[in-house]
Amino acid sequence: MKLLLYETRLQWALAIFLALIAGYLDGYGLLFLGAYVSFMSGNTTIAGLRSGQHNFHGAMPSAIAVLSFVTGSFLGNLFSQSRLRYSHRLIFGLIASLLATVAGLERHGWSIGASQIAMLSLAMGMMNPALSKIGPESVSLTFMTGTLSKIGGHLAGAAARNPLPEGQGPGDSHLARARIDATVWSAFLAGAGLSGMAGSHSRMWALVPPCVAMIALALFSERATPPSRSGPQPSIPGLRSADNSVSNELI
Repeated sequence: MKLLLYETRLQWALAIFLALIAGYLDGYGLLFLGAYVSFMSGNTTIAGLRSGQHNFHGAMPSAIAVLSFVTGSFLGNLFSQSRLRYSHRLIFGLIASLLATVAGLERHGWSIGASQIAMLSLAMGMMNPALSKIGPESVSLTFMTGTLSKIGGHLAGAAARNPLPEGQGPGDSHLARARIDATVWSAFLAGAGLSGMAGSHSRMWALVPPCVAMIALALFSERATPPSRSGPQPSIPGLRSADNSVSNELI
């Protein structure tokens, strides 16, 4: 039981850390590239709006971001559902490589907005599949609209004293899950704030902190559970995937 408690807290800490990075990069994209690299709802709206105004050139950055994000999501899910023992490290390593490439372009003055948007959005699309759950609660590291919606839903459930449809015991409640989602949202918000602070001092070095963080995760994050022989399982950075049947002890 202590192992399961450790696993879920590890997942929670990692989710907060990754959401912080996602918020940082989304802020960077908006500040310097004029497009979101994580907020695809916003990019979809902008692309549609600009297209409706026959401003197809203005719609291109957002459209590129959406297509790149979907490609990244495909690749991230492909790797996480594979039989690779260290698929999470591969994902983090690829994200770090993309960030390093964008930082290198900035460092040498080769700023190409479309390619940078594409690489950062590709990286963000790959991030979500690396960690999709904290104990029994599904989380999204980049989709904050859905996270806020879940917080509201859990708070409503707590106010109405409704049991969780798939509750895992007395320790698993609407309020506990709302707290998980709120910390992920808060981390994303904090990351965007840090991006604004860093970007106001130096654009050239602004991508160095998240790049170093992803390199560290690629090198030192604990190994995921090897896929079972019955079929591929999602790869989660931790010692083992927590068993939902006892996850009420974790939250």
